[in-house]
Amino acid sequence: MTYAAPRMAPIKPSPSAMASRRARELVAAGRDVISLSLGDPDFPTPDNVIAAAIRAMERGETKYTDPDGTPRLKAAVREKFRRENGLDFTLDQIVVSAGAKQVIFYAMLATVAPGDEVIIPAPYWVSYPDMAMIADGVPVRVTCPQNNGFRLRPEDLDAAITPRTRWLLLNSPNNPSGAGYTAADLEALAEVLRRHPRVLLLSDDIYEHIVYDDFRFATMVGVAPDLADRVLTVNGVSKTYSMTGWRIGFGAGPRDLVRTMVALQSQGASNPCSISQAAALEALSGPQDVVAERRAILERRRDLVADRLDRCPGLSCHRPQGAFYVYPSCAGVISRRTPDGTVIGTDQDFALYLLDAADVAVVPGSAYGLSPHIRVDFSGAPERLEEACERIDRACRALA
Repeated sequence: MTYAAPRMAPIKPSPSAMASRRARELVAAGRDVISLSLGDPDFPTPDNVIAAAIRAMERGETKYTDPDGTPRLKAAVREKFRRENGLDFTLDQIVVSAGAKQVIFYAMLATVAPGDEVIIPAPYWVSYPDMAMIADGVPVRVTCPQNNGFRLRPEDLDAAITPRTRWLLLNSPNNPSGAGYTAADLEALAEVLRRHPRVLLLSDDIYEHIVYDDFRFATMVGVAPDLADRVLTVNGVSKTYSMTGWRIGFGAGPRDLVRTMVALQSQGASNPCSISQAAALEALSGPQDVVAERRAILERRRDLVADRLDRCPGLSCHRPQGAFYVYPSCAGVISRRTPDGTVIGTDQDFALYLLDAADVAVVPGSAYGLSPHIRVDFSGAPERLEEACERIDRACRALA
């Protein structure tokens, strides 16, 4: 018997999640595997956030909430957008969901008709194409190579737009490359979008506060407010406040779009977790010192990993402007042989080699739509990052 609907045929589990699961299995079997595959910082959730969740439970805030989030949390989200981005949304333009991922998923389900096209710059977060396909849409992948800084060029966006284009998904800073779009970059893309009024833009800003050096974060509605009626701005607390497991994200955009997404959420999830919402309220409205402190720590880890991997034979490591991943090219190891004589033909082969020979778990670039690369998460403990880089270096030097 076949249980899956036809739409599920191309859908696969998240490669990064599967790589992390495999690493955990090997650790359970006694292997000293260092996993650089998931993207989950080793920082704890801030104490004040945990305390707020405990107080909420003690007050009995364990019941259903409004489907789109509690009024207090939505007000805090509104204030976050005003304070940090200069954007002014009304409460009925905001939806809170079980993670930014769910916001994006509902946006696709709410708006994409069969055959509609969704432009996805590559490299991209692994879930984007599958979300489009589940909504019966067609992912249109636009290659953004390392020599373009992994960023979408206006001329490439213009060439990709057709009469069936419904969305452009833009993630800055980007997972997996760490590339960020400046205000000038966004304005150039906005100029293309102005010529195509049917095209919607989803601005995935989840790594907004994890930026390095002198890079200044910008978001599309702030740069091009005339496009506000077709931009959904998505963010959340997972990355900024080390709350990945709490599952709270939010989106803000056109009122009619948000209304439709809320209707979907009311049928699909009822509401985000009430306790997680209380925690997110404290994260957004409480002290913010931890954000800058942890960003500085991650910048040091970025420098450690990017510098070390760039010295590995066969690897070339672009220095990211944000997020907590590096996306080195492994073109220099393709066609080389492992000590047992196996030819490395793809970045997936290289990732498997690193796991088998070096006990380091990474994700191949094929999962993100751009090869030959590997994605390396640098959000873990520095001593383990140093050891992982040393293992990768030895594995590269062992190739013939």
